[in-house]
Amino acid sequence: MSTATASRASDWFAAHRATLDGARDTIRTRSFWSAYPEGFKSYGEAAPAEGKAAFEARLGKPFVIDQPGTGDHVATERSPFGLELGVSYPVSTPELLVGAAQAALESWGSASLEARAGVLLEALARINAASVEMAHATMHTTGQPFMMAFQAGGPHSQDRALEAIAYAYEEMARVPAQVTWEKPQGKGEPQRIDKRFAIVPRGIALSIGCSTFPNWNGYPGMFASLITGNVVIVKPHAQAILPLAISIEILRAVLFEADFDPNAVQLAVDTPDRLLAKELALRPEVTIVDYTGGNAFGDWLEKNAGALVYTEKAGVNAAVIDSTADFKGMTRNLAMSVSLYSGQMCTTPQNIFVPRGGIETDEGHKSFDEVVAGLGAALDGLLGVPERAVELLGAIATDATLERVDAENAKPGVVRPSVALAHPAFPGARIRTPLVATLDTGDVDRYDREMFGPIVYVIAVDSTEQGLDLATSEAQRKGAITAILHATDPAVIALGEKKAAEGYVSLGINLTGSLLVNQSAAFSDYHVSGGNPAGNASLTDAAFVANRFRIVETRRPATA
Repeated sequence: MSTATASRASDWFAAHRATLDGARDTIRTRSFWSAYPEGFKSYGEAAPAEGKAAFEARLGKPFVIDQPGTGDHVATERSPFGLELGVSYPVSTPELLVGAAQAALESWGSASLEARAGVLLEALARINAASVEMAHATMHTTGQPFMMAFQAGGPHSQDRALEAIAYAYEEMARVPAQVTWEKPQGKGEPQRIDKRFAIVPRGIALSIGCSTFPNWNGYPGMFASLITGNVVIVKPHAQAILPLAISIEILRAVLFEADFDPNAVQLAVDTPDRLLAKELALRPEVTIVDYTGGNAFGDWLEKNAGALVYTEKAGVNAAVIDSTADFKGMTRNLAMSVSLYSGQMCTTPQNIFVPRGGIETDEGHKSFDEVVAGLGAALDGLLGVPERAVELLGAIATDATLERVDAENAKPGVVRPSVALAHPAFPGARIRTPLVATLDTGDVDRYDREMFGPIVYVIAVDSTEQGLDLATSEAQRKGAITAILHATDPAVIALGEKKAAEGYVSLGINLTGSLLVNQSAAFSDYHVSGGNPAGNASLTDAAFVANRFRIVETRRPATA
């Protein structure tokens, strides 16, 4: 790296130092803080039009990334809203990608912590400036409604990236570059040793993306690997490439300006005849794998990849209702939680356990059927106006989810079928309302597995304790990321907290207001515990970053 470009990275670090310090302070307090505004108006009056125009300018064209490739392009994305995308991406091979990554590793891995931080913080600032364009890219690849796509694909993802940088910076900054070590030797001269400690990256990291939250789930691993000196190959889901491709485009531009090899970050896309994730994961040069997606491939990675593997997979999230002091607030909150993005969130509740004898509420005793009816009424109130409902539901991301919902509609116990809604702006949008079915504890073939999408089961149990036991067992066996408990008795709440700890599940108690169990705030909430089959890592804690580098020591006698 030349003196001029080293100065550029240093200038960027100085310019963004306050942002990094804010993140470092907040991960210690777990209080509210955000570096990137989530309010749409914060980006200026011209941003909406300019962001939309930037997105539209990419449609129907090859996405240009100057990285080693075969010269071919492939287009695999289809907008869940029916918009013709036609964006094609450069095709490469594992051999070319790994070779280029190895070449880029030398300069990036040996750069100072401050230089790497400066580059990444500058890249995040530029990614943030492109948040409106990113919103359209996220919306039309994942099916998220626009405002969710803006926040989750934009500032909330950027906060998660910054959080990973802050954790890694903390872990690396605590290691001194060198010390003179003195050990007393009785009456003789003390033993004096010069010790140097070098932070050494593991090598090549592979980031495997998901179809629903490519940036939010992808950024933490990507930026954690980069700040610790590793280079990254990003393999997006074939349905959701564009948000990550734009991110890579910006990262590569900043790397180039700082005189680093842009191939420190590369894009790997599948072709119909060659799926790259497994092939790349098995390459001996790949030392880190970050994965978000279904259990089958996540389990395979954990068992077969020779690399250090971080996973967020799937789970069966549960709610247990014992009693409530706010029946309307409870049902309204649950309706919102199961409707948001059509249940296509890894934190969405699926199984709602309700005592078959009913529950006590502020409105008097409610039978099991009345609880189900209350949830249905809340869904009616929330989704009764289709023009508003589509801005909450979004669209169904994949064919598999759509087929799952249609199949469940035909099964017994459905009290509220999933129906299609028309989108006023996108006639081809694939929009479905939540399906609600009532089951009994014996229907384990239905509820004892993740049914990704807008599918909700209300399950009659003999008691609250049985509901808690079933929810805990599912978390331990199948995995879970979130759980909900509604109860007015402190003893029941204490039991619920104990059960949640046994299942390693994040628990929301008596959520009746605007806070949804689905939501996870950067710098404060730990997303996934890493303690059950829903994933082996947490976003974000020290364990997520600290093993991405090693410390190599050099010792020599100290000079006088």
